[in-house]
Amino acid sequence: MYDAPTSGDGGGLLGLFFGTTCWFIYMAFLILVIVGLWRMYEKAGKPGWAAIIPIYNIWVLLEIVGRPTWWILLFLIPVVNFVIWIVIALELADVFGKTVPFGIGLILFPEIFYLILGFGDAKYVGRGDVTIAPQQQPPQQYPPQQSQPPQQYPPQQPLPPQQEQQPQPPQQPQPPQQYPPTQP
Repeated sequence: MYDAPTSGDGGGLLGLFFGTTCWFIYMAFLILVIVGLWRMYEKAGKPGWAAIIPIYNIWVLLEIVGRPTWWILLFLIPVVNFVIWIVIALELADVFGKTVPFGIGLILFPEIFYLILGFGDAKYVGRGDVTIAPQQQPPQQYPPQQSQPPQQYPPQQPLPPQQEQQPQPPQQPQPPQQYPPTQP
């Protein structure tokens, strides 16, 4: 007959070993991400300790990439939060002067690429199209100033002034010439 395994077979000890090992590996990756984020935040002019404060770290990350802080609410929506992380990773690469493949690396291997951003030669360049405060436009003048007539393409040269021409007397019709001319 079949004997059921007893508690002395070592299965529990093996599970404890693998579980503990996985936990240490996870913590090592987590520490790598925190260290990379800390340095990256400092490069962007933000406090590095913000990387370890839950929710506030996302707030600061949104400020770095130039997105509105209400996007934090989008992280509460399933599936949308995944899309938002992709957008933020791509824009994070952009504000540090990196390319789209680097942003994809931030998505797939954050523990490596955050370290590259934090300790590498990447410099925070910001976003050119983001404005924190709306720009004021100069007031328009009324009535509007006269605009120039539209230019023609290709530009036409001005015609020379015409001179008055004297009427010429009518010319006498000449006899048709013969070819080859005859010699007299």
